[in-house]
Amino acid sequence: MADEGSASNRRDPIKSSVGNVAGQRRRQQAVTVAKERRELLVRAKRLCRVGTNGDEENAHVENEMMVDEEKPILEAQTIKAVEELKSAVQYQGKGAMQKKVTALRELRRLLSKSEFPPVEAALSAGAVPLLVQCLSFGSSDEQLLESAWCLTNIAAGKPEETKALLPALPLLIAHLGEKSSAPVAEQCAWAIGNVAGEGEDLRNVLLSQGALPPLARMIFPDKGSTVRTAAWALSNLIKGPDPKAAAQLVRVDGILDAILRHLKKTDEEIATEIAWIVVYLSALSDIATSMLLKGGILQLLIERLATSNSLQLLIPVLRSLGNFVAVDPKAILTILIREHNTEESIIGVLAKCLRSEHRVLKKEAAWVLSNIAAGSIEHKRMIHSTEVMPLLLRLLSSSPFDIRKEVAYVLGNLCVESAEGGRKAGIIQEHLVSIVRGGCLSGFIELVRSPDIEAARLGLQFIELVLRGMPNREGPKLVEGEDGIDAMERFQFHENEELRVMANSLVDKYFGEDYGIDE
Repeated sequence: MADEGSASNRRDPIKSSVGNVAGQRRRQQAVTVAKERRELLVRAKRLCRVGTNGDEENAHVENEMMVDEEKPILEAQTIKAVEELKSAVQYQGKGAMQKKVTALRELRRLLSKSEFPPVEAALSAGAVPLLVQCLSFGSSDEQLLESAWCLTNIAAGKPEETKALLPALPLLIAHLGEKSSAPVAEQCAWAIGNVAGEGEDLRNVLLSQGALPPLARMIFPDKGSTVRTAAWALSNLIKGPDPKAAAQLVRVDGILDAILRHLKKTDEEIATEIAWIVVYLSALSDIATSMLLKGGILQLLIERLATSNSLQLLIPVLRSLGNFVAVDPKAILTILIREHNTEESIIGVLAKCLRSEHRVLKKEAAWVLSNIAAGSIEHKRMIHSTEVMPLLLRLLSSSPFDIRKEVAYVLGNLCVESAEGGRKAGIIQEHLVSIVRGGCLSGFIELVRSPDIEAARLGLQFIELVLRGMPNREGPKLVEGEDGIDAMERFQFHENEELRVMANSLVDKYFGEDYGIDE
C-alpha cells in the first residue's frame, strides 16, 4: 500500500453549502511551499563562500566580493585555472598532490568570488571530469574538500549547469559515508543539496543512486554545522511532488527520533532546516505524520511558535502545524482544551503571528486557523471565543489579497457545521450573526468581485450563508446594502459554469420578482 498523504490540504465545510469541492491536497501544497521557500526565504540552491572545514585563512578569501574584475576577466582566469588543474592532474612527479590542491584552491576561489560565479567558463573548459578524478578515494581530505567545494558552486548555477554534475554524483554520495571526515561529508552534502534543489528529475537520479540513507544518517549526531547542511539537503531531496522519497526517509531507523530531538534543542538554524523536513513529511507521508504525532511533535511546534521570533523558523513550523491539523483534528482539540486562552496556547501563538508585520506569517497563521476552523463544533467554538476574532475581522478588510482569502476561509468555516455524508452543511447561526455584525460582509463581497476564481467562489458561498442563515430574513437586505446584487450579476454570462450557476441561482432565489413586496 502506497504511503501517500490522503487528507486534503484544507478541509472546507463551507464549500459543502454549494457542493463539496475539496481544497488542494497537502501534497500539492508542499510543492507550492517549496517554490515559496525558494523565492521568499532561502534559495533552493546555495553558493558556498566559506568552507565547511572552518579554515579561517580561507574564510577571508571567500568573503571577498568581485569589485574591480569584470566578468570577461574572471571567465578568462577560470579557464586558465581549469587548464592548470588539468596539468596538475596529469603531473606524476614530486609534489603532485600539493600541485593538485593548489590548482583546485585557485579554481574554487574563482568559483566563490562572485555572486554569479563563472560556471559556464569552468564547464566549457572541462572542469567536471577533472573534479571527478580529484574526488577519487585515497585522495587527501584537502583535495576532496576543494573538489567538492568547486562542484557545490557549479551545482548552484543554471539548470543545465547543475545537470553537468551527473558524472560526479556517485562519488559525492559515496563520500557521505562515515569513513569520510566531517568537513568532506558536509561539503558533499551541500553539493547534493544544490543538485536536489534543481528539480524532480535530478532528485530521482539522486534517490536511485542511494543518496537518501547516508544523508539522513548525517543528522543523527549533534554536530551543528553538519546537521544543518545535511537537513537542508535532505529537505530538498524529499520535497516531492512524488511521495516516494518521504516514504523512504521514514524507513531509516532512528530518523524520527532525530527530528524530534533537534526540534527540542535551542539552535534555531538547525531547527529551521529540520522543520522544513517536517513540512514535506507531513504533506507527503501519512505514516510519518502518524508517527510524529505520537512522538509529541504538536507540542514542540507550538512551543517553537511561542518562543521564537525567527521568520525563517516560524514559517515551516506554521506550515507543519497546518498539515498536522488537517490530518488529525482530534489531536489539536486536546491541546486546545488543555491550554485554552493562554498566551502559550495554539490560538495564542497564532494570534501573535497574525499581529506580526510579516505578510507571510499572517498568511500562514490564517491557513492554520482555517484548518482548525474546519474541524468539529468544539474547534469552532474555541476559535470564536478568543482574541483572534477581532484580528481576523480587521485583516479581512485591510490586508493584501492573499491574506484576506485565507482569513475568509477561517471566518467562513466558523459559520458552518462540519459536513458529513454529503449532506448540506448546517449553519452555526450564533457565529454567523456575530461575524456579520462585526462588519465582514463587505470583505466577502470584495472577494466576489476579484478575478481569482477560488476567492470569488468563497465570497459567493459566504453570501449564500448570509442569505440563508441570518435571522428575520434580513440576509437579502444586508447583501443588497453592500452592493452584493451587483457583484453577483457580473457572473450572469461568466465563462466559469460553476460560478455562473451559483450566482444566478442566488439572485433568482433571493432577489426575484417577489423581492421587497412584503415591505
